[in-house]
Amino acid sequence: MEHRPGFCAPLSWNCRIAQAESPDISLVPAYLRSFAGVSLRRKAMTDQPKDPKSEQPKSESGFQYSLSNLRPVTPPEKITLTFPDGARREYAKSTTGMEIAKGISPSLAKRTVAMALDGELADLNDPIDADAKIELVNRDDPRALELIRHDCAHVLAEAVQSLWPGTQVTIGPVIENGFYYDFFRNEPFTPEDFAAIEKKMREIIARDKPFTKEVWDREKTKQVFRDKGETFKVELVDAIPGTEPIKIYYQGDWFDLCRGPHMTSTGKVGNAFKLMKVAGAYWRGDSNNPMLTRIYGTAFAKQEDLDAYLKQIEEAEKRDHRKLGRELDLFHFQEEGPGVVFWHPKGWTIFQQLIAYMRRRLTGDYNEVNAPQILDKSLWETSGHWGWYRENMFAAQSAGDEAEDKRWFALKPMNCPGHVQIFKHGLKSYRDLPLRLAEFGVVHRYEPSGAMHGLMRVRGFTQDDAHVFCTENQLAEECLKINDLILSTYADFGFTGELTVKLSTRPEKRVGTDAMWDHAERVMATVLREIQAQNNHIKTEINPGEGAFYGPKFEYVLRDAIGRDWQCGTTQVDFNLPERFGAFYIDHDGGKKPPVMVHRAICGSMERYIGILIEHYAGNFPLWLSPVQAVVTTITSEGDEYAKQVLEQARRAGLRVEIDLRNEKINYKVREHSLAKIPALLVVGKKEAETHSVSVRRLGSDGQKVMTTAEAIAALVDEATPPDVRRMREPA
Repeated sequence: MEHRPGFCAPLSWNCRIAQAESPDISLVPAYLRSFAGVSLRRKAMTDQPKDPKSEQPKSESGFQYSLSNLRPVTPPEKITLTFPDGARREYAKSTTGMEIAKGISPSLAKRTVAMALDGELADLNDPIDADAKIELVNRDDPRALELIRHDCAHVLAEAVQSLWPGTQVTIGPVIENGFYYDFFRNEPFTPEDFAAIEKKMREIIARDKPFTKEVWDREKTKQVFRDKGETFKVELVDAIPGTEPIKIYYQGDWFDLCRGPHMTSTGKVGNAFKLMKVAGAYWRGDSNNPMLTRIYGTAFAKQEDLDAYLKQIEEAEKRDHRKLGRELDLFHFQEEGPGVVFWHPKGWTIFQQLIAYMRRRLTGDYNEVNAPQILDKSLWETSGHWGWYRENMFAAQSAGDEAEDKRWFALKPMNCPGHVQIFKHGLKSYRDLPLRLAEFGVVHRYEPSGAMHGLMRVRGFTQDDAHVFCTENQLAEECLKINDLILSTYADFGFTGELTVKLSTRPEKRVGTDAMWDHAERVMATVLREIQAQNNHIKTEINPGEGAFYGPKFEYVLRDAIGRDWQCGTTQVDFNLPERFGAFYIDHDGGKKPPVMVHRAICGSMERYIGILIEHYAGNFPLWLSPVQAVVTTITSEGDEYAKQVLEQARRAGLRVEIDLRNEKINYKVREHSLAKIPALLVVGKKEAETHSVSVRRLGSDGQKVMTTAEAIAALVDEATPPDVRRMREPA
């Protein structure tokens, strides 16, 4: 029978006012907790009435409750929680997520590992003190993956300290595809330690100790860690803002400083985890601080997901653009030019093919321009880059002591201020808009040495940059045109799988009025819906607060051949820059009005995009993009003269062809050119010379096909036609 506040309690309970003691409220039935002013205290058996007739049944603990002068009072504060299905339910304030889950179903409580309140993950045992939208998150929910990895990092830290007492733990965040934890120990860890650590981690997970949270006093926290010899933790406590609580999470007896949230217990981590590698890392990224050992790991909800990821990692290592760049003789880096690329002939051929493709795609819609590489610091002060972005810029001054001009200049980190200057040169009317300016501009941005990574992250690179100056009414149409160009470009380069378009909205710190942001976000949200409606393989997302300070933006994330995501294209609305430089056009009413400026990049960094292409194709480029499209080679020297004729015919047809007349066995030549990823071999000998034919071997195929020389060259020319050129040749 259910009993609620305001109704009589069952006779098996006696309650009375008791002011002297504070009861353990958890021992009191929920339906009695709402009687304010009534203290429920346990009475020892010696305090019970002597008359057996008056004795009431005792609780299992040997105590007895009594009830006297009981009066109902104001019901407790209520909160309203809205569930994913739209259902709204009232609960007592400070009810926990676990209590809610148990109230719905015990099995649901066992499956649930966390909750989301208004979209933010929280500990399941946190009290809920305000109305909210609530979601109960189970372990298979994609959002739980971050928690699995976070908890796994804590398990790793406990395992390390269990095996090597005295090791200091520092920080252990979740990162893309996994987590890491930094440790301070006189003897660095090595991969040979992984087996012992993983074994201990499995023991900790099997114990299935609950994660519990405590909020500590700041000074107490520092003293506890100081006593444990955890000096790095003491420093971390000092770095926590005074307004933030100091949270300590326990897993059994082991505890750590952590913001949380966590799942309900270590057992929820599961066994689908693996330690991946070790690396050195300076404390707080400062080379003046102690060197730590960073242990990287990954974890997944299911073993099959971990297996798939490990296979992807194995494949990615084979496709590493730095490795293939060396093997295919495409580019190199060296110490004298950190973060800038030395392009070799074959790599530069790919670069130029990419530029040529993009130029063809811009013809008729964009005007290509070129702005200076180096500009006076004052321009960057006007643009705001000197204030917002200076730490990422390179400054320069004349090296001559007697130089007349000793002003400070900056290498441009972006093309946009230069394009505004071009827009401003000459009076513009609304009839001139939209004006689309494109540039393959070389820019330079400082990156820490530890952050640079082959072509993927460099200090000097070329942007396929464009800026559209338009009216507010033209904004939606321009965004859709840019979207169509981006999507068709990615398809031409073989990115035909899943693609995500993310709309990033206004950040907390921003320029422009709320009305301007409202308009731009409304337009871009409409465009986003239209993009989704037109393409069923495109996912769309909203990133609240992730826009640039000068306007909302679209980010285009493509997926490569082995399932990795790469953010490449962007479309960014800018309210700020034209006004900072005083740019305007004459509107139809004769008034001056600043244009809306749209920043647009498709590949982004051309260097990075080529790195992505190398890994996407594993070096096996489509024929139109391959730096060497075919090699003419001979079986014996009797075919040398004919091979030269084939070479000349192929080159006249526009193919990029080389010749191999070395006195080597044909199988050796075939193997060598296969390793060099040459798409086609045209093999000739005495017989082929007599019949004016070639034997065609294609990369990845064991077979060969004998064709007339003219037929073989025509087939290769057709295949080598860039996809955009092929479309233009197709009948309307």
